[in-house]
Amino acid sequence: MSANGATTRPASVSPDQPVVLFEDVSIGFGAEPVLEGISFRVERGETRILLGPAGVGKSVLLKLVNGLLRPDSGRIFVFGKEISAMRESELFELRGAIGTVFQEGALFDSLNVRDNVGYRLMEEHLPEDEVTRRATEALRFVEMEHTLYKFPSELSGGMRRRVAIARAIVSDPKLILYDSPTGGLDPITSTTIIELVMKQRDVQHTSSLVVTHRLQDAFTLATHRFNREKNGMEALPPHTADANTSFLMLHKGKLIFDGSTKELVTSEDPLIREYLA
Repeated sequence: MSANGATTRPASVSPDQPVVLFEDVSIGFGAEPVLEGISFRVERGETRILLGPAGVGKSVLLKLVNGLLRPDSGRIFVFGKEISAMRESELFELRGAIGTVFQEGALFDSLNVRDNVGYRLMEEHLPEDEVTRRATEALRFVEMEHTLYKFPSELSGGMRRRVAIARAIVSDPKLILYDSPTGGLDPITSTTIIELVMKQRDVQHTSSLVVTHRLQDAFTLATHRFNREKNGMEALPPHTADANTSFLMLHKGKLIFDGSTKELVTSEDPLIREYLA
């Protein structure tokens, strides 16, 4: 989502180059392995939904993508650059092209919505009126511009999550990491958030990795598209391929599935069948 047609820190991705590429990545904490031999890719404009039981390393994987953690072995490329070998100053620049929606929204309670959304822009010393303009446009995208000068304590859980999405998209990221964006929300509010994730995918064509524990949200995202004319989502026609969305599944630190919705639901793997049940 762009407020001025340009990113704060540009990241170019050639059409034939994946936005994210993991090559045999492993990481552990102490003697405990968390992820082992993980290899996958995220293409330009593609959404990958990351499934798996709690504690299998999904959030750790997201932290590896934006360089908050470094792998013990293997290589990670983001926007064609090997981030597993980058200096911290280079990682800081790269993160300018990555938006992140944290669990529970993670807004700053002491800042109003405008300052929460525009926090990164203020760190870059953009003029105040420019921060306001771009924050307002990001909030308009998630239908929350009326909250510009409210504080997080005045918002419902779903509203805070929508503000968190506005904060993630305000710098026109080329990649968005969603860490359980619907966690703790009721089903109706969860659907609203998934519709916004879908809108970002289908209107702005932003690549993304989505961690979710709600299978209904995952399948809705994979089997629906955002209709700009209706300003809402609609089911894909029968027998239509997934909406540029596919699945990854972790189990005990290993990637046990990488494929389409159809391949997932027809899998004979007992671990996958048990999880889907």
